[in-house]
Amino acid sequence: MRIYLPATTSVLRTLVDEGRLHGPHTGFAVTSQLREHYAVSDAAADLEELEYAALLTAARASLRLVDVDPTAARRRVVLAADVPDAAVTPVDDPDTDPGAVRVTVDVPLADVASAHVDGAEAEDDVRAAVAVVLEADLGSDEAQFVVDQAEGHELAWYATQEIGPALDLL
Repeated sequence: MRIYLPATTSVLRTLVDEGRLHGPHTGFAVTSQLREHYAVSDAAADLEELEYAALLTAARASLRLVDVDPTAARRRVVLAADVPDAAVTPVDDPDTDPGAVRVTVDVPLADVASAHVDGAEAEDDVRAAVAVVLEADLGSDEAQFVVDQAEGHELAWYATQEIGPALDLL
């Protein structure tokens, strides 16, 4: 199953240095809850759009991780990885984001399909969003506006062999 793991640049460094991320993990995937949320009945036709929705939800979760990681660059990071279906359990809680999953296994670098990272031009907006993301989660329109500014930046795509060199440029 393809999962999207919210991360930080510090997490990327761990992945490169250790060759794996130790589980368990919270991530996002195309689950029945996500399909229901978007009212998608033709799953095959809309799989790409649902995967993009899961990636964006992971990017929002990355803001929360950056908030608690003072050593991380002020950039959102999402890892796309393929893990066994048996290692993924949907989070069945109405208060969580649709598509939230619990991943019980380690994620080796070999199972990572790609990394998605904000560019340098997003740093100011991400820094501002990190400061208010929890307020946005609680319903503040002003905070949501700030988060929307960060979420307006497209994440750059990196193949796994490009992650280390990309980190060296930060």
